[in-house]
Amino acid sequence: MRERMSYERSAAHAILDEAWHCTLSFVLDGEPRALPTLHVRVDDTLYLHGSSGGRMGLQARSGLRVAACVTHLDGLVLARSQFHHSANYRSVIAHGTATLVTDEQEKLRVFTALAEKIGEGHAGRTRPPSAKELAQTALLALPLDEVSVRARTGTAGDDDEDLSLPYWAGVLPLRVTAGPAEPAPGVTVPAPAYLRADRSPWHEPVVLRGSAVTLEPLDMSHVDGLYAAAGNDEEVWRWLYKPAPRNREEMAAVVSDALAMQARGDRVPWVQRATATGEILGTTSYYAIDTGQRQLGIGHTFLGRKAWRTGVNNESKLLLLERAFDVLGAERVEWHTHHNNLRSQAAIARLGAVREGVLRHHRMHHDGQWRDTVTFSMLAADWPTARLRLEGRASSARVSETSDSSAHRSA
Repeated sequence: MRERMSYERSAAHAILDEAWHCTLSFVLDGEPRALPTLHVRVDDTLYLHGSSGGRMGLQARSGLRVAACVTHLDGLVLARSQFHHSANYRSVIAHGTATLVTDEQEKLRVFTALAEKIGEGHAGRTRPPSAKELAQTALLALPLDEVSVRARTGTAGDDDEDLSLPYWAGVLPLRVTAGPAEPAPGVTVPAPAYLRADRSPWHEPVVLRGSAVTLEPLDMSHVDGLYAAAGNDEEVWRWLYKPAPRNREEMAAVVSDALAMQARGDRVPWVQRATATGEILGTTSYYAIDTGQRQLGIGHTFLGRKAWRTGVNNESKLLLLERAFDVLGAERVEWHTHHNNLRSQAAIARLGAVREGVLRHHRMHHDGQWRDTVTFSMLAADWPTARLRLEGRASSARVSETSDSSAHRSA
């Protein structure tokens, strides 16, 4: 339909820049060909990625007539009549002669642009291609001279005589969303911020640094450290929401579940590291986040035995409470724990939280038994007094640790 077509340059550029792949069509030896390929736009040129050993790359040395197409499917349009079913979409088709890029510096600029399309700063976090890799890669340049934009928006366009039919009509939106970043084997650094979804401050796991413990965003690269700290330890996991992981794969499933909850906006998980050594000690989270009511929970916490009675849990909670009350402006922070987990209940009470009551048969425990949940809370009005108590305990822990270290050195 001609009314869905335009030649607006800025619209074409926006559609090309948002897309991650395109289909490149051409005729080779009298036969039609279509190849899916990566692309990036630099100014008024579309660059297309290929193999220098492929026939497309060889043919493009002298110029190859092509049509490149990208499409975003934005929604299915359902009408009362099947004839008027449609789709909302945005697409660009570019025609022209693609030529092989032979200048090495131009190639490097384009590959840098392709890396930066993934996320600002990504090119600096990766190794650039070597001379051999550049030679093995074909890069085609297509001037954006013959470009058309096609798009449909809006809802169903039923005929007047069908409007009274008792059928549902409307739009089912579709969109591409990124899931949690999954590191390759051997990766030990967390995923960069640009690989994580945009979040409100309440859902952003910023780094929180204390003298004893540092909280950093949980990532799949922490699996080995968490398993070494607390895997297969029944005492650590006795009253938690999952049984003790018996191997690395089960710990990976625990971390993956936490990141999936984070992707849904249900949880903000951190890993706990020893500030001095970088050793992973455990994990903790915000959850039950309600920005409208300005409240959240602190939980999903486990610490390896090495960190018990060291002040790590106290300082972790101090960091989380400071962010909740002083940065986010929370009115209420709450905790939930198993009715049999007396050690956890005592630790929460020492924070200055108020025990509110018990929710009977609130959750099914991983052993198949019903769990009664003991609830605690702290309000913004309680926070100044609780802060003084927590800061005093943290200071005492540092003094004790220094004394112990001095005594050890003397011995």
